Amino acid sequence: MCPPLAAISDQSTGSNKYPECLPSDTLSRGAYNLALSCLPPAILNHSVRVFRIAEWFAKASQSHWAHEKRSFLFVACIFHDIGCATQFDGPQRFEVEGADAAADYLREHKVAELDVHEIWQAIALHTSPGIAERISVLARLVRQAVLIDFGTQLDQESQDFRNAAEELFPRLGIEKILGDVVVDQALKQPQKAPPASWPGVLLRAKRDWPEWEGVNKGF
Repeated sequence: MCPPLAAISDQSTGSNKYPECLPSDTLSRGAYNLALSCLPPAILNHSVRVFRIAEWFAKASQSHWAHEKRSFLFVACIFHDIGCATQFDGPQRFEVEGADAAADYLREHKVAELDVHEIWQAIALHTSPGIAERISVLARLVRQAVLIDFGTQLDQESQDFRNAAEELFPRLGIEKILGDVVVDQALKQPQKAPPASWPGVLLRAKRDWPEWEGVNKGF
């Protein structure tokens, strides 16, 4: 079982304990520690929940992403929103910046280029409906897990699994925080939010309702 986030990290002291339910290899631990160092807790928790849900789907289908490639599934999930971090706030859409950050990290660890490309693709396309579901198994797993974590009309089994994940890794207002970060980045660099993209939808909603202080209406 994973302990709650409050039990695994104390940013005031710089100490942290790696969650036992996550892959224990060096690649996964390094990816988690990088995400821990630069993401808001709400986005970090969401990323871990996405992994737990994606792993659940992978196990159900007896996919190798739940077994010999489990660490790669974890990297794809823990990095899928890392483009929201200040240090990875480059000129591209946050999804692409996150994919590039993951690729750089994987290459530093001598991961085969074929695997790097597949993980890059899954992260870059995770907000692209109809494409992520069909381009690769990994992209579909990440996309499905994101949809479950943000879903409002779930079947009972999915709802129960997400509830269990939230008990260990609370939501902490993820919808508000993630939407605001994506919009803040786009306001500074408008090219990060092409009109037809998910960031573009969020930016347009912010401009249409500039006084709205709740969850972005385009979320």
